[in-house]
Amino acid sequence: MPFVDVCWFHNKQTGSIASVCCEVKGYLNVVPSWLQYLTNLGHKKNKHPVLQPLSCVLVSIKGMSKDRMIEIRRQNCNPMTMKVTYYKKPVFIHQGYMQWLWDVDGRRYLDLFAGVATVSVGHCHPKVTAAAEQQLKKLWHTTNIYVYPTLHEYCEKLASHFPDPLKVIYLTNSGSEANDLAILMARLHTGNYDIISLRGSYHGGSPQTIGLTSNAAYKYPVASGFGCTNTMCPDVFRGPWGGSHCRDSPVQTIRECTCAQGHCMANQQYIAQLKETFATSVPNKIAAFFGEPIQGVGGAVQYPKNYLKEAYKLVREQGGICVADEVQTGFGRTGSHFWGFQGHDVIPDMVTMAKGIGNGFPMGAVVTTPEIAASFSKGLHFNTFGGNPLACAVASSVLDTIREDDTQQNSLRVGTYLITELAKLRDKYEIIGDVRGKGLQIGVEMVRDKASRDPLPPEAMAEIFEDVKDMGVLIGKGAIYGQTFRIKPPMCITKEDADFFVAVFDKSVRNYMEKR
Repeated sequence: MPFVDVCWFHNKQTGSIASVCCEVKGYLNVVPSWLQYLTNLGHKKNKHPVLQPLSCVLVSIKGMSKDRMIEIRRQNCNPMTMKVTYYKKPVFIHQGYMQWLWDVDGRRYLDLFAGVATVSVGHCHPKVTAAAEQQLKKLWHTTNIYVYPTLHEYCEKLASHFPDPLKVIYLTNSGSEANDLAILMARLHTGNYDIISLRGSYHGGSPQTIGLTSNAAYKYPVASGFGCTNTMCPDVFRGPWGGSHCRDSPVQTIRECTCAQGHCMANQQYIAQLKETFATSVPNKIAAFFGEPIQGVGGAVQYPKNYLKEAYKLVREQGGICVADEVQTGFGRTGSHFWGFQGHDVIPDMVTMAKGIGNGFPMGAVVTTPEIAASFSKGLHFNTFGGNPLACAVASSVLDTIREDDTQQNSLRVGTYLITELAKLRDKYEIIGDVRGKGLQIGVEMVRDKASRDPLPPEAMAEIFEDVKDMGVLIGKGAIYGQTFRIKPPMCITKEDADFFVAVFDKSVRNYMEKR
């Protein structure tokens, strides 16, 4: 396909794309069909939302055809690759910039999933790209058996973002790897074996972390995850207890609440369930409790405000340490704090992270106390690529960019606005059961009806999901029954982007309701 530079000229009076200029290398070409699609979206008689104009030059679109890519995907990639392919009509991604993605046909999408909450400061962010290019010219790889500046500069910088005594860092390549290592360190330090996590959680897909992960879709009929027990998730929307004042979110559930001021009955009930787990399902001494400050794959599930604080106390009484999985909530995504655990007024004994740490570059980390880290030295552990110079240079630039671009504050401002606007749609449509989250960690749970709270069927979810994509927005899905839309964009999105998505989502839900 020839390279096409495209300029949009937006008519503010009609809201339509007034003209299109295509400059093709060497010769003129027909205007791509997606441009006509955008023109149609903007037509005054059509009520579909329209993308804002954007000045960005596409890199030359060359390479194999879409049919050939799918053929290779079927024949040469593991079948799991096809199984996890999103959409009935897949999106063939070509290029990204900040909150935008383009497919191989040159069509632009507003990316509100960020490669599963991974692109933190923006696709191909100029500052991070420049840091990577500079490091590539100097040193691609060496390992931490040697001493090199980028590793130590980054570890010092990352440690500065944590309260005492969380100051000791081990770098990995992924979140699964970080949680695997956290399991080992917890068992070594405590001398205990059993670990508790919450139902609906996702902590990785390795043979060890799959025991922490509590969602049947990720389980295999093989022995794995020994010593892991899943306890009831304190989900105040879908769980047996919950009310309208339970969670730290701009939007509460619509469930009635009769609790006295400052007293949460739901929290008491869920803590009682944790106590029952201690009494029935694990030995009297445990190694650790793993919890995401807000569940990610589980569908942006939030707990009662004091749940983690009381759970941490109980875990420590049982001899265990407390691990905060910040793979999706870290690096300012929740807006109010840099780390999700800070919103719960707790200090864990260990923190694991990945995804946003490198803005999409494969990287993870375990941060813990000097005492726990010392227990790890009982044996020898080596990671070839953990703390790679290129990874450290990228991750260091991400921390700088979060500060310089005021990304955390943008997450709070735009995220709060978006959650509030989505809540208006919840009040408008019977099938939107719950809107929740903090900052740009947002979930929209879909139901058959608000009275039953039964999950919206997969085929209905797929129809709305596909419609949102066809109107130019990429989002995710999650939760145990796949009933929750996940909105976790690059943290550079704007209020205008939020408005566009709300309009698209409104239209998509309305389209489904009219057919139903």
